[in-house]
Amino acid sequence: MRRALALAAGAALLGPAATARAEQILHHVHGLAFTPDGAALVVPAHTGLAVYRDGRWTRSPMPAHDLMGFSTADRAIYSSGHPAPNTPLANPLGLVKSTDGGKTWQRLGLGGEADFHEIAAGHRSGAVYVVNAAPNSRMPRPGIYFTTDDGQAWKRSEAAGLAAQVIGIAAHPTEARTVAVGTLGGLYLSRDFGARFERIGEASPATAVLFDLDGKHLYFSGDTGSKLSRIALDGRSNTTLGLPDIGSDLLMYIAQNPARPAEYAIATRGRSVYLTRDGGKAWTQIARQGRAHLGAQPGQR
Repeated sequence: MRRALALAAGAALLGPAATARAEQILHHVHGLAFTPDGAALVVPAHTGLAVYRDGRWTRSPMPAHDLMGFSTADRAIYSSGHPAPNTPLANPLGLVKSTDGGKTWQRLGLGGEADFHEIAAGHRSGAVYVVNAAPNSRMPRPGIYFTTDDGQAWKRSEAAGLAAQVIGIAAHPTEARTVAVGTLGGLYLSRDFGARFERIGEASPATAVLFDLDGKHLYFSGDTGSKLSRIALDGRSNTTLGLPDIGSDLLMYIAQNPARPAEYAIATRGRSVYLTRDGGKAWTQIARQGRAHLGAQPGQR
């Protein structure tokens, strides 16, 4: 669901990767994003990045880091989690950044201290938001924090009006001060760096959240997993997109293709992944319970 860099980065990410075993490609799903050229979908999958391109899954040649929080902007990947064995990175990773598609990672601070499971980077805003679970040397209290200078300075969002547990976070693509969170008590929006939040819609769990790259709309899914709501930030028009039948599964991540804005991907808690190329009219399943899914036909719902 997002920054993974320009042509050189895409080449690094999608270069010589070994074909993944079809029976198990996604051990975990900790995020979802398209590469900037729109040619591939990437998933942090417990042991590095899984890559879907040209109808098949492969693994990126990057180190097998267990990336937890994961978000992309137009020229970088931001992540957290745990490093692969025999690498020099501290455990946990704190906040790290890659500008070559995940091949190498730059430390942005809090290595050995923080493991952020929820990270949101603005596509072009320069803002990065994290949900911090425990005190550390830069963040004295749990809560939502943000940086606009790659971690040199952090500020805590007061989050007035936000009482429910945060389970998803999204940063506006161009407005650094605008952030949305999905919680067990509904979807909330802030336009002042998280100082104050207001609930949008019903007080029911919002399990996935994404700003449209047009900067004018916000997508989210509820706990039923039966629809994807699209809300206009100016309040003028709200619509609903159909979803594939995911049964009792829950939608956890949404990603939009920056090269083809009508193309979206979704991932579920049960490690199933779907693609639509027509704004949600028809979906194709590309992974089922973590396994490469070869039986779906284009347009299957």
